[in-house]
Amino acid sequence: MSLLRFLGLGSSPARRDARESETVHRIASQLERLDPQQAKYLAAFAYVLARVANADLVIDETETAAMEAAVQNIAHLSEAEASLVVQIAQSQAKNLGGTQDYVVTRQFRQISTREQRGELLQCLYAVAAADGSIRSEESAEIVKIAEELGFTRAEANSLRGQYKDKLTEFQGR
Repeated sequence: MSLLRFLGLGSSPARRDARESETVHRIASQLERLDPQQAKYLAAFAYVLARVANADLVIDETETAAMEAAVQNIAHLSEAEASLVVQIAQSQAKNLGGTQDYVVTRQFRQISTREQRGELLQCLYAVAAADGSIRSEESAEIVKIAEELGFTRAEANSLRGQYKDKLTEFQGR
């Protein structure tokens, strides 16, 4: 940022909604062909997926593939576009993690319907289970996200029950 812009004297970049996080803006800007609202929705959706994939500090290829499939399905993107969105979201989640997690999830809640939030919650479990197991860190992060999205713990646990065979605490390491 230039000093003149900082002081309010220079030309400013395109203004964006004050509720829009920098993370969502970075991802959405890569999706120029989409409607701006759809791009913001997709950016937030992908970031929250990456948040869960990164909960155990490792995002493996199966989780990445599950994220790409979810993003491609939600937005009807090409494989290359879905891959780009997921790569950016993963990078943002790894680099900005704790500082952006709640902000982006709250933004997703504001721009989505309850049905869309439920769809995201299902995708979170699918991404976490993609490598064959859902670690306790991933499960805890999903419950936290579910509550941030406005779901009760009971609602989150109801969906969690569908993945009982993938939960490491039930796999008898």
